[in-house]
Amino acid sequence: MAHKYAQIVFTPTVRGVQEQQNSRTGYASMDAGEDCNFMLSDREKDFLEQRDSFYMASVSETNWPYVQHRGGPKGFVKVIDESTIGFSDFRGNRQYVSTGNFRSNDRVALIFMDYANRRRLKIMGRVTQVSDQDWELLAKLEAEDYPAAAERGFLIHVEAFDWNCPQHITPRFTQEELNNSITSILRENELLKSRQTTLAAEPLGEGPLALVISSIRQLTPRVRSYELRSLNGEDLPVIPAGSHLQIPLPLAGDEHAWRSYSICSDPQRRDLYEIAVLDTGKGGSHAIHQSFNLGQTLFCKMPANHFQLHEDGRPAVLIAAGIGITPLKSMAHTLASRRANWHLHYAGRSLNEMAFRDSLLEHFPKQVSLYHKDGPERLDIEEILGNAPIDAQFYVCGPNRLIEEVITIARKLGLDSSRIAHERFISEVHGAAEPMTVFLAKSNISLAVPTNQSILNAALEAGITANYSCRAGQCKTCAVKVLEGKAKHHDQCLDSRERNEQQLMCPCVSRGESGNLVLDM
Repeated sequence: MAHKYAQIVFTPTVRGVQEQQNSRTGYASMDAGEDCNFMLSDREKDFLEQRDSFYMASVSETNWPYVQHRGGPKGFVKVIDESTIGFSDFRGNRQYVSTGNFRSNDRVALIFMDYANRRRLKIMGRVTQVSDQDWELLAKLEAEDYPAAAERGFLIHVEAFDWNCPQHITPRFTQEELNNSITSILRENELLKSRQTTLAAEPLGEGPLALVISSIRQLTPRVRSYELRSLNGEDLPVIPAGSHLQIPLPLAGDEHAWRSYSICSDPQRRDLYEIAVLDTGKGGSHAIHQSFNLGQTLFCKMPANHFQLHEDGRPAVLIAAGIGITPLKSMAHTLASRRANWHLHYAGRSLNEMAFRDSLLEHFPKQVSLYHKDGPERLDIEEILGNAPIDAQFYVCGPNRLIEEVITIARKLGLDSSRIAHERFISEVHGAAEPMTVFLAKSNISLAVPTNQSILNAALEAGITANYSCRAGQCKTCAVKVLEGKAKHHDQCLDSRERNEQQLMCPCVSRGESGNLVLDM
């Protein structure tokens, strides 16, 4: 059975034009399958209840369509059940054209727009006016705390609906949306003025790569981007997508620590590296927000890559959440330059919290899907993995729960683990560490590890040869097996199988849960 929307809209004449214009094939799938697009799901319900206006077309006795705009407070359109919506008609329509048309023809067509996110929902239905005596239903359709008086109520019995593509929808923003976007920026600007910070601070770090902070942008209320350029204006080292840069962070006195941040700019650019930093209120990210200024020189370590993008022609599926967008943004640029088959699924708390969302939609409108609490869709990992091309490679970056979900569902679907690459958030703060004793079985040596030293550094100081790279729990180069005791993991690279079944830990950041450890070193 054909979808209801196709039954109503695709008349024989329309189908003939589609055939002539070679677009019929794209719509053929709507002529078969389950007859499902007349029942409103949670996706449509969430979308409708966030709208504050819509366009409505009725049909007159002269067979002419008449289009009117209806507006109200956000949520004035009510979803009564899976096939019925309703709304209050507010005073101000003195022509009563639509109301009159409905008395002779109950057909109605509606268009609901979300300009900010470039989404559009079309609904076809039959309309009825609510009786003035049906107080219970009229009360249900009321819009609370809205100054305009409701003159009548309408119910629309949905017969079909269809979501349209975002092409040619120009983004527009309400005053409320603009205020939410700029309030935090204005507040931050005033804070910076009050501090009277200098444009150039003392150089920091002792790495071989001298970079100067040339730009600082507030991407979201909690995320800033920092553009870093060569101190002498030369081209920067070539990097592949997924690379990270180790940045020096200020500590007390003249000391500094190192933290790794993904390079999120287009890898083809040689004039700058861009990193984006989420201020968590503590740790290295907070130190960057508080102390890094324009013109400051950073002596960084050379870029490295533990999250490499495949180089052949296989399709790619990118899955990001929160600040995990940073390495995947660089991958998106590389895949686009290759003209590859790829898609990015990007989830966040809200649009206002999603760094680079506008840039991604501008550059890759057909390859990017956004998911947030106010949106109509939720990030469905099983659907994404299950519907991906059979030879696709998957790249995931975000919180541990996201990565574990992807790994678990991939295993459930029988996907080869080699097709799943992931990078976890960098662990910056591990809490108060307890002193401990570690016995290295291969070396037959016991180490006393103080609170301010990692197991890896203690082993290196004792003359033990050990593999390591990032020293930040990001690359798993230093991972060793725990022979006795229980590890307290602070790394961001080992998955649950490596931690639980293989009993691995990263001594560069992790310690013992309690008591002592025996390691295979």
